[in-house]
Amino acid sequence: MSSQAFNLFSFSGKMKVMHLSWMAFFITFMVWFNAAPLMSVIAASLGLTHSQIKTLLILNVALTIPARVIIGMLTDRYGPRKVYSLLLGLCAIPCFMFALGTSFEQLALARFLLGFIGAGFVVGIRMVSEWFPAKELGVAEGVYAGWGNFGSAAAAFTLPAVALAFGGDDGWRYAVGLTGAISLVFAFIYYANVTDTPKGATYFKPKKAGALEVTSKKDLLLLVVMKLPMYATLALLAWKLSPSGVALLSDNTEKGIYLLLTVILAADLLQTFNVNKAVFNGSIPEFERYEFKQVAVLNVLYFTTFGSELAVVSMLPLYFAETFELGMTQAGMVASSYAFMNLMSRPGGGWLSDRFGRKSTLLILTAGLALGYLGVAQIDSSWALPLAIIMVMLCSFFVQSGEGAVFAAVPLIKRRLTGQIAGMTGAYGNVGAVFFLTVYSMVATQTFFYVIAASALFGFLTLFLLTEPKGHIAEVNEDGEVTLISVS
Repeated sequence: MSSQAFNLFSFSGKMKVMHLSWMAFFITFMVWFNAAPLMSVIAASLGLTHSQIKTLLILNVALTIPARVIIGMLTDRYGPRKVYSLLLGLCAIPCFMFALGTSFEQLALARFLLGFIGAGFVVGIRMVSEWFPAKELGVAEGVYAGWGNFGSAAAAFTLPAVALAFGGDDGWRYAVGLTGAISLVFAFIYYANVTDTPKGATYFKPKKAGALEVTSKKDLLLLVVMKLPMYATLALLAWKLSPSGVALLSDNTEKGIYLLLTVILAADLLQTFNVNKAVFNGSIPEFERYEFKQVAVLNVLYFTTFGSELAVVSMLPLYFAETFELGMTQAGMVASSYAFMNLMSRPGGGWLSDRFGRKSTLLILTAGLALGYLGVAQIDSSWALPLAIIMVMLCSFFVQSGEGAVFAAVPLIKRRLTGQIAGMTGAYGNVGAVFFLTVYSMVATQTFFYVIAASALFGFLTLFLLTEPKGHIAEVNEDGEVTLISVS
């Protein structure tokens, strides 16, 4: 762990690693969301229908849930330097595929594969946790996540201008292709300029690969329960693509996907059991144990925080346009105030967590989140527009500060499993987004905000099960030596 002072304006040592990591995350989100601001132009260029556009947006997120879990495992096993660099390089390929696509089927395949780059976030969580002590970890993870997450907004602001600069029907192709080129180049920059740990530190790897390790029988049962919503969400996405949804898939293909998900779930549970056989014979030393309930609580909180952010960012421009009779351009600029808060709110949530404790900070921010969405639910055309913007930005502060506080706690549970824990927690953010957007498609907008507020209240109650990280994490290296890592 580096003893260097925390200085945002430094670009050496641990600060260099943090800055390069948020840049990598920024690029992954820019690539992941590069089509959204260009979709109307893409549709006009290739004659896509409204249903096909919706399908591309669904496919863009379909692979991210399992990808975050898989990338978390690979990160813990092979290290963030190799995994982040490889992810940036390989995901440039489907980005170029999309830029060169001439049919809906080609675009659909490229968008589906690009869902994998949405897992890049997980890699940096482990990388940053290796370089920063517990007292600085919240703000460091907050800067990484908050600044990196702004890549989606940067894509929205800059790519239309790039497309216009190239001009013509193919302007969007150059804009999308440019993001792929940036990703490919940065893969080499990242690999050449970071290391997994500071010099002399040990990178602890999982003892077994293929599933998250737990340390008790009740934790194994809870892990199985927490896996089920992720598979249910993938089934829901398949249903959205079925004849009952946007009709991209045939009835037989839909049933085939359900069968495949069932088989994968069975194999996943079997592998989980095999990896965790030790919990049945009591052979896990006390100093190596951790409580999986810590992970479950953080999953629930990220379901509400990041899940609601993704959902609200998707619907807010239309909501403002309809409520205040704004043009779509003006409504988009107003709604961007919600996402813009990420630059300060996530680092702010992490800083509060470092200073006042993980649990107490999460309790306050989650309560504020629930009240914030209750407030947003009251907005109607009788409100002054500036007041509505302030209400949305206040709510956004609690949402994104809560995200920062969640990932201030994630790396303090079990060091050698940080990638997998971050992957599962991150996946729950996408599960929340799919759930909330499905609710939005079925109920009135006010009810949609009430549902998010109710989920925040549930998260608030689960927080009383969270144990404040304190003392040390014990990890054992390959030579059997025990290392104590401070978490307070």
